[in-house]
Amino acid sequence: MEAETAKRQFLEYIEIERGRAVKTIENYDHYLTRYFAQMRIRDVSDISEQNIREFRLWLNRQPGTAADSMKRRTQNYYMIALRAFLKFLRKREIACISPERIELAKLSERELDLITPAELARLMEAARGTEEMDVRNTAILELLFSTGLRVSELCSLNCDLDLSQDSFSVRGKGDKVRVVFISPAAKCAVSAYLSARKDMSEALFVNVTTSKTAPSRLTPRSIELIIKKCAIKAGITKKVTPHVLRHVFATDLLSNGADIRSVQQLLGHASINTTQIYTHITDSHLRDIHRKYHGKSRS
Repeated sequence: MEAETAKRQFLEYIEIERGRAVKTIENYDHYLTRYFAQMRIRDVSDISEQNIREFRLWLNRQPGTAADSMKRRTQNYYMIALRAFLKFLRKREIACISPERIELAKLSERELDLITPAELARLMEAARGTEEMDVRNTAILELLFSTGLRVSELCSLNCDLDLSQDSFSVRGKGDKVRVVFISPAAKCAVSAYLSARKDMSEALFVNVTTSKTAPSRLTPRSIELIIKKCAIKAGITKKVTPHVLRHVFATDLLSNGADIRSVQQLLGHASINTTQIYTHITDSHLRDIHRKYHGKSRS
């Protein structure tokens, strides 16, 4: 079977039947296209362990964003896409090598990008002000910290948010719906922002414009730039992104006693393995318990 035809069918399958996000589909398309081009894959029968190994070697020698070579995690994304493609072919009874033959590179324990509670307070303070833009930025930061939303989920919110309730539903990755909870501080900030709005846009967060043209919904990139500017104003030298605030949300819960399964649900992780990056927080909590309660009868 022609590789390009099979790839198109695979991408349609993960979009329609598996409900994958548009960004995931775009990434899988990019990874497979690059493999096909580099290894001159014309037919699915051209896929072999040998050229996969050669492709992995080629990837490892590509320059990375901040290193001499591409990160192993990024290299694994290519292999995950290829493995999913091969599983699809097997499911359609199209002859190909076994997807189990592709092993992912072992990764060192992932380090989290975090900011301290003091830095979080400074970040929030840096956003405050009386102008509509300041009120909007405060609402964005408070809502991200309160809910742990992904930036794409935040951007998709509309003005019909019911602030009389302590929670609301959001549609996340894989079109899955989950409940997130909004703090009194976030409610107050969003309410103040809605009161300051003068436009009729249905989007919750929009760009502030002085022209007569209708404001447009903020994009993930716009939110990233807003948070970056607030971090600079707050004197924070670390890289602060919407995802860093999602990390802070999770670690705040865990360090205050929440169990990791609950945090998994609040973050909308499909697998507990994804949430395991926060295990060091619970490990620290267990160490404190051990020190407090263990061996007291021997002292």
